[in-house]
Amino acid sequence: MPVLPGAEPFRHEGGKVGVLLCHGFTGSPQSMRPWADHLAARGLTVSLPLLPGHGTRWQDMQLTGWQDWYAEVDRALRELLETCEQVFVVGLSMGGALTLRLAEKHGDSISGIVLVNPANKLHGFAAHLLPVVKHFVPSTKGLTNDIAKEGGSEVGYDRVPLRAAHSVRDFFRLVDADLPQVTQPLLLLHSPQDHVVPPVDSARILSRVSSTEVTETLLEQSYHVATLDHDAERIFEDSYAFICRLAPGVGDLSGEGTATGG
Repeated sequence: MPVLPGAEPFRHEGGKVGVLLCHGFTGSPQSMRPWADHLAARGLTVSLPLLPGHGTRWQDMQLTGWQDWYAEVDRALRELLETCEQVFVVGLSMGGALTLRLAEKHGDSISGIVLVNPANKLHGFAAHLLPVVKHFVPSTKGLTNDIAKEGGSEVGYDRVPLRAAHSVRDFFRLVDADLPQVTQPLLLLHSPQDHVVPPVDSARILSRVSSTEVTETLLEQSYHVATLDHDAERIFEDSYAFICRLAPGVGDLSGEGTATGG
């Protein structure tokens, strides 16, 4: 299937500090592309992969699960680690859960992580019915486009495939169980008004990680897809400052490099 316009993966070859960006469930790299561009323009090496089953049509997600999505970001991380002296991982929504899983598994290989409205649990009674309902109902209403900014638009699916949703539920439980293994410096930004992921998910993550260097920031003007919303520039600037603090010399990078992707 052809990739939706704007949903293409992105790669920029910059300096010796790399950043892996992880997009969310049923979303695409489009939701993270302005962030990726911001970091690339400052000389960082940037990788923004397209998760399997995403960026085409929702039916394609029915054939994938969390193992496929994690394998793709794990591959992208290992690729960055081969050429970069330091690597940071950032994620939005389920991409935040993928970021946490990478942090749990790769330890000190990751210099720091940034989470934006990270998802930690599927809430509501319906989540408990997924193991059965997924066999009879293929999809439900989509989660994309929770953006406060007028004219904001997210490239993603208008339906949620329930087989994939069941896999997400299992993945969140796995990530949550190992949160104490997260020790990296952590910047967490979340929106009090989020119609997809409640603030309790961020609170749960902050209460369970073992990171000793933690910064929490509220995104008062944005909804769930804050990377495309009113607080986007704050996310970009705060994350870059976070990286500069932990990777001395980053601010001196030339900004030159080559980009590939849509």
